[in-house]
Formats: sequence, structure tokens, C-alpha cells
Amino acid sequence: MDLGTATVAGAAVAAAAYIDGKLQIRKDLRDLWNVKRAQFEWNRAVKKGEPSLWSQFEKQVQRLPSSTTCLWSKTGTYTWSETRAQACRYAEFLSTHGAQSNKPVAIYLQNSPEFMFSMLATWSLGTAPAMINYNLSGDALLHCLKISSSKVLVVDEDAGCRQRVEDVRDRIEQELGMQIIILDSSTKATIAAISPKPVDARYREHVDGETPVCLIYTSGTTGLPKASHFHLERIWFLGDYRRRLTNQTSGPNGDVFYNCMPLYHGTGGVLAAGCMASGLTLAIGRKFSTSGFWDEIRESGATAFVYVGETARYLLSAPPSSRDKDHKVRLMHGNGMRPDVWRKFQERFGVTDVMEFFNSTEGVFTLNNYSRNDHYADAVGHHGAIFRTVFHKTYVPVKLDYETGEIWRHPKTGFAQRLHLVRLDLLHQPHQLFFRGRAN
Repeated sequence: MDLGTATVAGAAVAAAAYIDGKLQIRKDLRDLWNVKRAQFEWNRAVKKGEPSLWSQFEKQVQRLPSSTTCLWSKTGTYTWSETRAQACRYAEFLSTHGAQSNKPVAIYLQNSPEFMFSMLATWSLGTAPAMINYNLSGDALLHCLKISSSKVLVVDEDAGCRQRVEDVRDRIEQELGMQIIILDSSTKATIAAISPKPVDARYREHVDGETPVCLIYTSGTTGLPKASHFHLERIWFLGDYRRRLTNQTSGPNGDVFYNCMPLYHGTGGVLAAGCMASGLTLAIGRKFSTSGFWDEIRESGATAFVYVGETARYLLSAPPSSRDKDHKVRLMHGNGMRPDVWRKFQERFGVTDVMEFFNSTEGVFTLNNYSRNDHYADAVGHHGAIFRTVFHKTYVPVKLDYETGEIWRHPKTGFAQRLHLVRLDLLHQPHQLFFRGRAN
């Protein structure tokens, strides 16, 4: 190749790279492929009559070697078949203590394998867990239980959890008509003695894309917590899409997700649910601890972990150690990573991949930023030219009246005014699953 040709070729490559960087064409094509694959897998599961997450969980049990770990924790480790057996026992126990397929089961549990057994049990019964913040007490706790419509409450054996429930036991039982199950050593022994029979498929005959897989509560920063149904089709798409995007693998020598974020919270709970449906090993940390975080990462053999908010900053603030990079983690998944922490964290701890997502529990808009290099570090999730065209009439940035906080309307026509590169305020709802509102 002569010098002129080489120069032209180099300029063409540089121009293509610039255009791609500007319009994010490769990113959009990759995301479009992952979305289409998720849609294909969902349609195939529906056609086979296997859309429920319990069906997907059982597929993993049958597919994976019997010795493969499903759940890791400091209190016990369980293979996939052992986890299924426990879930079936819990389902039998809950069904004989008032659980109904049309009512969520309220779980007031700390991070533990028992939380996951209870979640899986509700799926097998064609219902879902109402995931109650175990720090709530008094009127806030009663409010969350009331709007869940649950008739069964499973309570952690922790002394603090038990006391908070005991303080309002009479109102829970009499006003709400709920049965309280304290998951203490005696109850666990009773459950362990149950024969782990397969759960009748008739419980799940009604399951479809609109069926809730969990009831998640907002933080309650503007009043009492509000409950949002997280529906099956939504969690299916999020889980399948993000798993493909971040190249997660299941089975022996596959990914192990360490999760010490609260399982009752959207980020921790949805990730845990996705692990059960896709065959990823879930390592459960009781709660976040700066001093104990990396020890549990190493003990569990984690290759990925979940973070929220200032988690990375807390870890970065700990004194440097010769073991900072002594782990197998390649991926961190969550939201709230600050620009001043992002690169410093990656450099110090050697975590190459960051999957930062942007959405809310009951939100209708999700963005992802899968960062594997400095180009996407510190960035927010965004759409490229292809996706902006596809969603041109779905997500509409419009002018605001900043004095009232309302959408600006033309005084004669009443129409809103479309703007460019401004905050997003007006959305078209393409179908009823897009936003279902809050529970009760």
C-alpha cells in the first residue's frame, strides 16, 4: 500500500471512529440485538407455557451439575438441587399457613438463604414476596403490610426484627388479619422435616407477563413508603438483556455475584431474582461492611458484586492493603458511582467492568452504561442515534414552566413544546405493562 492510500485509509478509519463515537452506532446495534434476543427468549418461554421464574429456576436445577453452588453465605452453602428442595419445603409450609396464589407473602427478613427460599417458594405458588424493609417499625411497618394485601408475614429470628413486630402484633393480627410466622430455629426444624415434593403446576396456571414477581417499596423519603409491583415481563427483559450485555456465564467456573445490598431493595432483590432464573451463583452478604467486604468476596469466590450509592467511596476510603487486588472480581453492577471515585476505584482494586444502570423502582425509563474503558467512565447511560430515532415518539423532551414545575402549554392550543437535549418530561405509554402504577 502506497503512502497516499495508507493516508486515505487512516483518515477513513479515524472518521468512522469519530462518527461512531458521536452517534453511538455500534452501542445501539449491540443493545438492539440484546433486546431482540430477550424478546425472542420471552416469546419462546410463553409459547412453551414456562414464563414463570419458578419454571426458569427449575430449568437451571435440571441443567447444572448437582455439585454446582446456587447460594453461598456465612451461615450455609446450598447447591441448586438443595436450594430447590428447601424452596419446595417452604412452599408446602407457607401454603398450609395461609399463603394464597392471589396474595403476596410479606417477608420481613434480613439477607440470608432463607430470604431466597421464601422468594422461590412464593414463585412456585404462583404469587410473589412483598419485600418489607426489616428496619421499619410502628405505623410505617403497618402501612407497608396493609398495602401489600398479604395474609402471611414471615419474620426474621433476629431479636430486633422480632421486637418491632411484637410491638404491633395485635394490630397486625386483628386489623390486618395476618398470620405471623417467626422463622426461628423451631420453625426451621419443622420446615426441614417436610418432604420436598414438587409444587403443583396448577398454582402457576395464571402466570403471565403481568404477574408480579415481587412487591418493592420506595424509600419513603416523601412520606410513607409506596409499593410497586415488579412484573414478570419487565424483570425478564432486564435480567436477560443485562446478562448478555455484561457477558455473564453460569454453571461451574461461571460468575458468582456477591450481594450485600439489602435484598428487600430493588437493586439487591431484582439482581438476586435474576441469578435464580439464569443459573448464576448468588453469594449473600448479611449487610455491607467496609472492613469485611473483600474478605467475603474472596471466601465466596465472587467474580462480580452489587453496589448502591456510596459503596465504592466507602471501600476506597479504607486504608490501602497489599491484598487490594487479591480477588476474582471483574464486574461491579449497580448505580450511584460518582465521577471522582470511578477511575480511582478501578485502578486501586483492579475491577475492569462497571455496569451502571439508571432507573427507579416504579420508573418507566431505563438507561445502561456498560463501561470497560476510560471512554465510558463517569458517563451516564444514554441512547445513540438509532435508539433516539426509534423512541422519538415514546420519550419526548419538552419545555417546562420552571415557576410551577409543570409542563409548559401553548396558551391557545394547549400543546406542549418539543425541545432538544433537554430533560425528559413527557412519555408515551406504548402498552399497559409500561407503567402499572403503585400497589393499592
